[in-house]
Amino acid sequence: MPQSVSGVEMRKRQQGRIEGPPQAPGHPRPNTCCLCWCGCCKCLWNEDRRERSERQTCTKMDSIEATEEQHPTLDELIAWSRSFEMMMRSAEGRDVFREFLRSEYSEENLMFWMACDELKKETNPSAIEEKARIIYEDYVSILSPKEVSLDSRVREGINQSLAEPSSTMYEEAQLQIYTLMHRDSFPRFLNSSVYRDLLNSKRACLDT
Repeated sequence: MPQSVSGVEMRKRQQGRIEGPPQAPGHPRPNTCCLCWCGCCKCLWNEDRRERSERQTCTKMDSIEATEEQHPTLDELIAWSRSFEMMMRSAEGRDVFREFLRSEYSEENLMFWMACDELKKETNPSAIEEKARIIYEDYVSILSPKEVSLDSRVREGINQSLAEPSSTMYEEAQLQIYTLMHRDSFPRFLNSSVYRDLLNSKRACLDT
């Protein structure tokens, strides 16, 4: 009858399989990880992981630097306070102004103006018809939660133009909203914390 293997011997055999093949004398085993028998510091899996991490870090830093490059300069901020038109021509200016309008729950005015501006650049008839319809549904329709404030004469003109949409059909409405933002929202924007805090932070950077 074969001799039974003791529990101690069984554990030794199992431990030997886990620890891997024996090392030659004078060649101690390097630190190992659970995924390989080589040293963790030289493991290809770990090197790939470090390379991926470095690439991700570089990508994040590039994104941060690109975002910082889009911030307006102090000269631009001061120029905006003197000219609403100059601010509206600047993508950074519109972004800052939009942030202020959002705080006043009137962001739709700027969004409508920008949508009309994009429509005027369109030349494809099918695209013009589609964009004109979307603008109407989003900003002109009385059923829209983002309806802008237009007088009855301008609104009636838009309704008549819907039969044959054109890239300039919202031109008068766009001017009306532009004037509203210039006379009503812009003075409050210049006195708001959104603008003042940004202006003061730029001045502080120059002082340091």
